[in-house]
Amino acid sequence: VRSAVPHTPLRMSSGLGGLNKSPHGVVVGLCQLQLPVIETKDQLDAQVDRVCALVGKARRGSTSMDLVVFPEYMLHGLSMDVCDEIMCERDGPIVARLRAACVQHKIWGCFSIMERNPAAPESPFNSGLIFDADGNEVLYYRKLHPWVPVEPWAPGDLGVPVVDGPNGCKLALIICHDGMFPEMARECAYKGAEIMLRTAGYTAPIRDSWVFTNQANAFQNLMCTASVCMSGSDGTFDSMGEGMFCNFDGGIITRGGGRPDEIITCELRPDLVREARLGWGVENNIYQLGHRAYVAVQGGARDCPYTFMHDLVAGKYRLPWEGQGKHTDGRSCGFPAPVREYAPSAAASNGHGDAKK
Repeated sequence: VRSAVPHTPLRMSSGLGGLNKSPHGVVVGLCQLQLPVIETKDQLDAQVDRVCALVGKARRGSTSMDLVVFPEYMLHGLSMDVCDEIMCERDGPIVARLRAACVQHKIWGCFSIMERNPAAPESPFNSGLIFDADGNEVLYYRKLHPWVPVEPWAPGDLGVPVVDGPNGCKLALIICHDGMFPEMARECAYKGAEIMLRTAGYTAPIRDSWVFTNQANAFQNLMCTASVCMSGSDGTFDSMGEGMFCNFDGGIITRGGGRPDEIITCELRPDLVREARLGWGVENNIYQLGHRAYVAVQGGARDCPYTFMHDLVAGKYRLPWEGQGKHTDGRSCGFPAPVREYAPSAAASNGHGDAKK
């Protein structure tokens, strides 16, 4: 575990990566996991062992760490293989081993699985799970925005859960491409998230977009962001690592590089997020979105002037260039055109993922 040297501009102390933890702080470790090649059940089992060992490394390297976060694709690599042999289940033996690692090392853990989809086996879910230090599942999320046309995963149908995290923080998780949609971070913040995790498998061409969206997601919502990608090469793809923490004003607190299996650590301060949300006037954007021009009109304008929001809710979202785009299915990346239409699963009946104890 390395307490990474902060890059400029520096907006808030990282607490020397959590070495000097404050009473209100939450110390998070972002594991830039080596990108694996997973084609068989045996390789999957071996990769679970690696992840569990790194949970132990996180605890040994930082006794103050509250939560260790692993990237998207931590068990499956970037092949986009939907072979049932290497798919996982929320209540299956693979997830049980991850849960047990949190209990063994007394640490919260955030993990990624490709989850079987009984309704459409050819389109698994890309799911994230968070367990507390007692092994309780506190968050279960299915990626809302797969990276089309490259990814074959089913669209998430559980909404964006926000949960009670370590040391009383409000915690959310989004996955990779989700973070390119400002609506995702806004949803997290609107539901109270003070820290938003973003796990990814992104490769080097996305590096600049990765940095400025992590910063923008923080600034636009007065919310800390903690984001990490897979790292290293699998012989075909090169993931970039790039673990980074952003403060609620959008400044980068701490940023890693590309060294595989390095764990970048930082202390985040949800108490200062709460203070800013209550005390900021200028650039309190998450509040001002729903209270436009409150200087001129009492309480601000609370209408919805955005055409795309109305159309999306009405199922009529349509761009001016709708129908002219070249990519509207996955055939350019070797996937057959889908024949089924979207229908939320039974698990989505309440609009969000219920955690299980």
